[in-house]
Order: sequence, then C-alpha cells, then structure tokens
Amino acid sequence: MTGCGLDSTSASGDDAGSKESGSLTIYTARDKGLATEVVADFEKANPKYAGKVQLLTLGAQEALERVKAEKANPQGDIWWGGTQQQMQQGATEGVFSPAPQDVIDAVPAAQRDPNGLWVGEMKLAEVIFYNHDMMTAEQAPKDWDDLIAPEMKDKIAIRDVLASGTMRSIYASMIDRKYDGAGSAEAGYDWLRKLDANTKVYAANPTDLYLRITRQEAAATAWNLQDIMLQIEKQKAPFTPVVPTSGAPMLIDGVAKIKGGPSSAGADAFLTFLVGQDEQSKLAEKYFQIPTISLASEPSWLADLDLKEMDVNWDRVNKNEPEWSKYWAENIKNQG
Repeated sequence: MTGCGLDSTSASGDDAGSKESGSLTIYTARDKGLATEVVADFEKANPKYAGKVQLLTLGAQEALERVKAEKANPQGDIWWGGTQQQMQQGATEGVFSPAPQDVIDAVPAAQRDPNGLWVGEMKLAEVIFYNHDMMTAEQAPKDWDDLIAPEMKDKIAIRDVLASGTMRSIYASMIDRKYDGAGSAEAGYDWLRKLDANTKVYAANPTDLYLRITRQEAAATAWNLQDIMLQIEKQKAPFTPVVPTSGAPMLIDGVAKIKGGPSSAGADAFLTFLVGQDEQSKLAEKYFQIPTISLASEPSWLADLDLKEMDVNWDRVNKNEPEWSKYWAENIKNQG
C-alpha cells in the first residue's frame, strides 16, 4: 500500500498543510454573531470553502491551552481572538506558522510578532462605562482614580479577573502606570485594594456583568469599548462609555495561523480576507472595531469619542501579568 502511495502515516509540522482537508477549522474568542458573519462573507468571497468552515467558540485562554495541547496533532487552522500576551505565548511555544506576507506587511510592526507568527487584527480600548439611569454624567467616573473615590463605595461591579484576558490587562495597566514612580508593583497593589473595597460584586462572565449593571445592582465598571458599544446598539443597554481623561489602555487582539493545521491554504486565504480593507471597514462600521490596519476613512463613531491612549509598558506587563494577577487573587480580592 505504501508503494502505491496509500501510506496512512500522517504528515507533521508545516508539511501537514500540504495534505489539504478542503475544510477550515477556526478557534475563536470573538463575538459569535460577528464571527458567523465574517465567515459568511469569507465563504461568499471564496466559494471553494462554502459550507466547509467550522467555527469553535472558546475563551481566549482556553483556545491557547487547546492549541498547545494539540501541538503534536493540530486539529485547528486558525486561532482568532486573543490578547497580545496570549498570542506571544503561543509564538514562544512554537504552535504558529507565519501569516502570508501581505497580511504581515499590512499590520504595523508594533502590533504583530516580529516574524509574523501572529498579527494584531484590532485594538481594544479599555474604558469605563456606567448605567446612565443610575447616575448623571456629572456623577459618573471620569478617570481611573475616580473608581476608588469614597462616593463609589459598593457602586462597582467587576468581571472576575483571573478568567478574563481583558480584566487581567486592565488591572496590569493600573499597576504599570504607578510602577515607575514607586519602583515596584506595590503602589499598583494599593490602588487595586481601594478598588476592591469599592467593588460590590465580581461577575462570573461578561453577560453576568452586563445584567448586573442593567438591573442596577451596580452603577459602573471597566471594560472594553467594543463590547460596550455592541450592548448599546444591539441590546439597547442603558450604558454610557467614558474615555478616561488620563487615557485608555489599548490592547491588541490578534489572529494566528496554527502550525501544521489541516488546511494551510485555507488559513492563508482566511487571514488575507480578514485583514483586508473591505472586511475591516465593515467591522469598524457595524461592529465598532478599531482596526490595526489603516483604513481609507475613520468611522464617525470613533472620531466622536476623541480616544486617548494610555502609555503602557507592554513589555513589562507581558512579563509580569501572571504574577500580578496571582497576587491580586491571593492577597487583594474580596479583602477590602
């Protein structure tokens, strides 16, 4: 059988992609409605993949662990949706292959792996939002330090931090902004202790967070701008976003081609489509996405926000975030 070319031994590494499966498997942490629409657009633009794309929705950390566990026998082709820190972990673990060169060239160097092993698809602005049925714009927090003011006692709900890449990054940014002045993480820990003292509840997941704010169990929180805008647009949630006056941490949400996946050509086609001008323009207008690539024109909703970026030492954050998050969980959470 081997002599007739029927050897059943599977390929490994990048060569696995040479035996194209004809289908495409995407692990994604992105919003299900958004991801489904993008896949429909992709299939329309690439008819050979029509009906052959499988979406598997996972949390970003869960996706990372799955890709690492499947390293010896990859089952997915694309991991779509993960923080810069998580994506870089994947690159370090050797589970990615470079994106097509045109995709790499389209994304600024600061927002991708140096070798193109992952690329930033969008920027996530981390901001404050509040229930405008509970407080006026004058009463609402306007900057990060307003969250720890005495008048915010028991008015804050927070998405449980350890399970959330978004919240880990927000908390790490709060530590980092005080790091240089203190010479250590201690000043940041003190700030988080004050926030814990004002926190009424830690929500189990994003839906739980939205419901608690909507039901007026708490008035304000910190979260990413895109999800806030989607809740306002699609659920008519009584939320008002606030860009902190000192700036918003801007996270990079990435996408990567899984090394040795069943459909290397399909993965390349999807990456090229996803990071293209047409799809990114649509995502910016319809789904409030801030793309990493340069668009011909900025969406009006983004221009109106006057978004200011916080200066964050992401190298320091990437190195220390696991330790900082562990310290918060063991020494700060629910102790205020």
